[in-house]
Amino acid sequence: MLRGLFVTGTGTGVGKTVVSAALAHRFHPRLSYWKPVQTGIEQDDDAAEVRRLAGCPVAEGIRLPRPVSPHLAAKWCGVTIALDDLKLPSASPWIVEGAGGLLAPLNDKQFMADLMRSLALPLVVVARTGLGTINHTLLTLEAARARSLCIAGVVMVGDKNTDNRAAIEHYGEVAVLGEMPVFEPLDAASLAQWAIAELDPPGRLLEFLE
Repeated sequence: MLRGLFVTGTGTGVGKTVVSAALAHRFHPRLSYWKPVQTGIEQDDDAAEVRRLAGCPVAEGIRLPRPVSPHLAAKWCGVTIALDDLKLPSASPWIVEGAGGLLAPLNDKQFMADLMRSLALPLVVVARTGLGTINHTLLTLEAARARSLCIAGVVMVGDKNTDNRAAIEHYGEVAVLGEMPVFEPLDAASLAQWAIAELDPPGRLLEFLE
């Protein structure tokens, strides 16, 4: 049964939302989108952005003001995020987008990685292409494997960098599923064209989706 993918990243602002929309284009109409925890809703709305870019079904989770870590945004609102409250909205296959990276805290004891383990979806790791990405990406892969999380692959975002891509594939023992440019302007048509032609052209993700 197709259950979906969990999109995480090496940090905040690396392009997880746009990659989520690209995955929706690549595997449309089989995937819907869910953001379990969204912070900074007064200035960012990842669910609305995926809806704009991909037009796929979208479900919203916990929505909190202030663009900070989930545990802190929840604390400032006087609430606690519990894993039991974060379940897949339905049996439909989902693209689930995390907040921040693997070790973004959800509460006093649990991290985003604990949600990944709870949902048991393979990870697509989003990373930058530029300086520093080798270390950041390898650390993310190591943290994921230490928690027995399944890694489907990496998507790199930015100007193409053949050497960094090769290093991540070699040292990380992982497939880079594509190098996504920074789109200017960012619109549905441009993203769809790239996703269909360039995102996981060999179809490696299909083994995780069937």
